[in-house]
Amino acid sequence: MPRRRQPRKARSRRTAFFRRSRAAQGGAPARLLAGLGNPGADAARHRHNVGFLALDALAAAHGFGSFKRRTRFHGEIAEGRVGDEPVIALKPQTYMNDSGRAVGAAMRFHRLAPDAVIVLHDEVDLAAGKVRAKCGGGVAGHKGLRSIRAHIGADYWRVRIGIGHPGDRDRMTGHVLSNFGASDRTWLDPTLDAIVDAFPLLMAGDASAFMSRVALLAPPPGSNPAQAGGESPPGSSGGV
Repeated sequence: MPRRRQPRKARSRRTAFFRRSRAAQGGAPARLLAGLGNPGADAARHRHNVGFLALDALAAAHGFGSFKRRTRFHGEIAEGRVGDEPVIALKPQTYMNDSGRAVGAAMRFHRLAPDAVIVLHDEVDLAAGKVRAKCGGGVAGHKGLRSIRAHIGADYWRVRIGIGHPGDRDRMTGHVLSNFGASDRTWLDPTLDAIVDAFPLLMAGDASAFMSRVALLAPPPGSNPAQAGGESPPGSSGGV
């Protein structure tokens, strides 16, 4: 007569907690890096997708694995390390205006706090090539940031990458949804390289040192390199 199988004991919450703790110590991500943009080959070189471009540059420089689609995160994911910290890189595939759905899903799954999230995105209220970084703040009309704030609150880090203003609000959509031009290569590639070089400073929480390093390595076109790391002038709407 076959032996009767005993029911499996339910795992206690305490056991589950220690198993999760050991998994975290084994390399669970300490940070979530999210680049913002729109999916699809047609949008790949759009100004609005400079967050994707910056994330690609970081992933390549630090030897991350290839980006793979993850339905649970509504985006593409790559894993790697920046220095000694394990990180997960996310490119939401939800379209810009719904970026928070992907960022929130990845943050909650990995049990990260909002201040462990770093978002890289375009900023029309900064001159082309100017970079600013801070934790917290408003959204300054950026719909991707508005979506993220709705899902995880305001206490995340953001890296604002200036793409310049078209000068007329009626031209805004065409500006952000058009490709970078040939003349943009003079500042875009150096700016992305500088962000990669300076990124460990931001990971350490030193936004001022990060901005100064980026400005030193890649001064925005027409700027005074000695002053390139300074704040936006009074009255600018660039604050995020």
